[in-house]
Amino acid sequence: MSLTVTDLSVARGGLPVLEGVSFTVPDGGALILRGPNGVGKTTLLRTIAGLQPALAGMVTGAEDRIAYAAHSDGIKPTLSVAENLIFWAQVFGAGGIDAALDAYALAPLRDRPAGALSAGQKRRLGLSRLMVTARPVWVFDEPTVSLDRDAVAMFAGAVRAHLKQGGAAIMATHIELGIEAEVLELAPYRAALDAVDAFEESFL
Repeated sequence: MSLTVTDLSVARGGLPVLEGVSFTVPDGGALILRGPNGVGKTTLLRTIAGLQPALAGMVTGAEDRIAYAAHSDGIKPTLSVAENLIFWAQVFGAGGIDAALDAYALAPLRDRPAGALSAGQKRRLGLSRLMVTARPVWVFDEPTVSLDRDAVAMFAGAVRAHLKQGGAAIMATHIELGIEAEVLELAPYRAALDAVDAFEESFL
């Protein structure tokens, strides 16, 4: 079941930022979002993930299928690495955590408190959470922040394996990951200035 975005318009802080965005990501497919800072990549991803409402348009094929990794790593610092993954596996009713530990080279750290990890290790743990959700659509916002070259390769490998198993991925990144993916430039979808002006004038 593919994920389809149709004529989606989104806002940040009440102001329209993108309008008329449309694309389809099939099972086994990946989409990379590109655009200058502030164009609305994070806002679009949050809307697709169901964390905020759209101004207009529709997202289909997302219901209970998306796992989202944002700028925050979403880990509990007082729990160990393994306990964090077990927690998320239980939340989503998924299986074991060994594959996630191995994919991100976290097995040697499994008993270490997450709060004692380095920034890169925390990021790897945050990304590994998606592997224990059993959800087929992975959505990432700048996933390689704080990752060194080896960790970027781990991330890319995990995504490629997910796609090979029929999963899908949407990500905002400027890094070349070596993943076969469609690329969508968001600059052409910037909200028209007159739409923003009309919004502002309604408060004058």
